[in-house]
Amino acid sequence: MDPKVTLNVAKLQQWQEEISSLRYVALKSGLRESLKWGKPCYDWDGKNIFILQGFKQYCAVLFFNGYLLDDPDQILVKTGENTVVGRQIRFKSQAEIDCLTPVLENYIRAACLIDEAAVKANPKPQAELNLPMEFEAALKNDPALKAAFERLTPGRQRGYAIYISQAKQTATREARIRKCSESIMQGKGLND
Repeated sequence: MDPKVTLNVAKLQQWQEEISSLRYVALKSGLRESLKWGKPCYDWDGKNIFILQGFKQYCAVLFFNGYLLDDPDQILVKTGENTVVGRQIRFKSQAEIDCLTPVLENYIRAACLIDEAAVKANPKPQAELNLPMEFEAALKNDPALKAAFERLTPGRQRGYAIYISQAKQTATREARIRKCSESIMQGKGLND
């Protein structure tokens, strides 16, 4: 047990009992525990397998390579429409955790085996990146910005494209482009 995780869980105002139970299941599986991104994280041989998360409506086990897991129980959930690889198992009560503990243990073992075998599967190719016309114009007019944007990972590019395109007004999209330009030039993602 990592003392940092113990302190983190003790400070939780919501889902404390449930996260403690999930933590017990994780530790029982032989995974190494650490605190990453402010959450309990579990790794196998130095590679992250899953993280425990708490949200308003549920707590969850997020498998980093969940798209590789077989899901016979149909309990893995994509975290968002733009999610490619991560999958969650969500819990709304301690009773659900108690009921699904054997299933969760199987998913954890499967995730470790996949990692141990170094299984790599290519996720579905991403759809063409749709940039708002204001962003396309900014990239065309600023070759340095365009080069910096093209050096970003596909996920970071997608993050900027989604953030900028969500603005309804042209002025707002242009303001977001100006706001993001420095981070793009530094090779950072939207939330770095």
